[in-house]
Amino acid sequence: MMKTTDKSGVSFFINECVRYGMRKVVCSPGSRNAPLIIAIDEHPKIEAIVIHDERCAAFFAMGMAQQLKEPVAVVCTSGSAMLNYFPAVAEAYYQCIPLVVISADRPVELINQGDGQTIVQKNIYANHIRYNCEIAETLTDENTREEEGGKIKNAFEAALKTWIGPIHFNIPLSEPLYNTITIDKIEANPFLISQDNFEFTEKANSELTRVWNSSKKKLILCGQMPKDGAFFQTLLEVSGDSSVAILVENTANIKDRKFVHCIDRTLAGISIDELNDFKPDLLITFGGAIISKRIKNFLREGQIENHWRVAHEFPEMNTYQQETFSIQCRPVPFLKNLLTLNLKPHLSNYGNHWKQKDFEIQEKLKELMPRLAFSDLKAIETVLDYIPENSNVHMGNSSIVRYCQLFEPISSFNYFSNRGTSGIDGCTSTSSGIASYSDKCNVLITGDISFFYDSNALWNDNMTDNLRIIIINNNGGGIFKVIEGPSTTSQLEKYFEAKHSYNAVHLCKAFDLDYTCASSLDELEGTMASFYENSKNGRPKLLEIITPSELNDQVLKDFFDFINNESF
Repeated sequence: MMKTTDKSGVSFFINECVRYGMRKVVCSPGSRNAPLIIAIDEHPKIEAIVIHDERCAAFFAMGMAQQLKEPVAVVCTSGSAMLNYFPAVAEAYYQCIPLVVISADRPVELINQGDGQTIVQKNIYANHIRYNCEIAETLTDENTREEEGGKIKNAFEAALKTWIGPIHFNIPLSEPLYNTITIDKIEANPFLISQDNFEFTEKANSELTRVWNSSKKKLILCGQMPKDGAFFQTLLEVSGDSSVAILVENTANIKDRKFVHCIDRTLAGISIDELNDFKPDLLITFGGAIISKRIKNFLREGQIENHWRVAHEFPEMNTYQQETFSIQCRPVPFLKNLLTLNLKPHLSNYGNHWKQKDFEIQEKLKELMPRLAFSDLKAIETVLDYIPENSNVHMGNSSIVRYCQLFEPISSFNYFSNRGTSGIDGCTSTSSGIASYSDKCNVLITGDISFFYDSNALWNDNMTDNLRIIIINNNGGGIFKVIEGPSTTSQLEKYFEAKHSYNAVHLCKAFDLDYTCASSLDELEGTMASFYENSKNGRPKLLEIITPSELNDQVLKDFFDFINNESF
């Protein structure tokens, strides 16, 4: 026997969600969602936690889903609460993460009638969701049960089959809300969602073979994706062809000496006279978002004869405005199929050409890096050097994730960043969610604005000792001194950079985090060893690095000038 809500539709719905693999739920307190909370908390196969701030709760749940590779739910009350989920819903949509949003709602007759905590919730995430539907609070007959079961099945297939992403269940609930009943223990036998297998036609394979064999310069570009050993191995096989260059960002989570990892750094060393030598005839793209604006501009300028985009997701996406062939297939089956074709190795040295340029710049920078002044760039170089092996490295958005791309990735690291929408909101909450179900050391490197924006992430009893937060505090939005445009205006400091004089010491005191501060290279190196020791209270540790805002942009400019012409 077990206790549950007396609303039969709600108890049926929660049990069906469990059958589709939803075993973790992040709940935010409220009243209208009481039947959902009761059904969730009393279910023997669900682990539920509480996070008050809905925006933080949704990013935390999204991080859990990334780490666990399974659907994770967030549950909130009616009204504006669900609007606070929207940033995480959009991020999950573009990163293809199975976040399950469950929102309580007022009965339909109370919508737009002046009732408290009531907004129009139906279809509210319509443009950033894989599936949304309304669930009935009561099952009136067997037909209703079948109809509700069909909606739930369709939703989870949309969340988990082929093109993965977030889904939304909206549930109008009437009072009374807190009544319970005792029922026989529910069986939650799992439903298995089968995956579609892409089959290459003879015509398609003939075209792939023709284009491959006629292309002297083939460029493979890998965007954000989780670490995948099978993909890495098949990519290595393809890289044996000297006409193939492979460019990857650290968010692609693959590393090999044959690959070019620091794309911006390498592109900066290519002169105008050399550009055509590096332009591909055939571009093949895998994975999600690409951080480098330089590579986007490089590939958009001029005509690329063929671009194969390999992905189930967003088939209409044409990032480089050169797409000729959209292949809705997973990367490994595509590469394995490609390797079975009658491919003829080209004598061109295109792949080695890219790698040689990358190697030359690596060698040049050995002279520059020890001479750099203490700055954002120098601080991040130092921080990356001290991160323990086999760590999860979380990169905050804006300037931080771009700085990290200037340094060779470590093969034992897993790299994370919210590059779906690339917003600064939710970076700390997401990394906290990943860390909470990880047995690795998790290191978040974030900017000061990102950190303060998501400071409610610390208002969370579920944060764990394996999380280390490193803030690069340059007293404002330093990226606006680097990107073109803002620095030419008189509004730079007040409106774009938004300079401030705040630090994180009192936030750490309020939320019981160990706090350390460093404002020089010697202080930073002196804190590193103890920073990764266990905390005394089982909570994360935070290190704030104060860098000179007046120098950071000039140091970065010197870095790229040195690559271009060796002057410093």
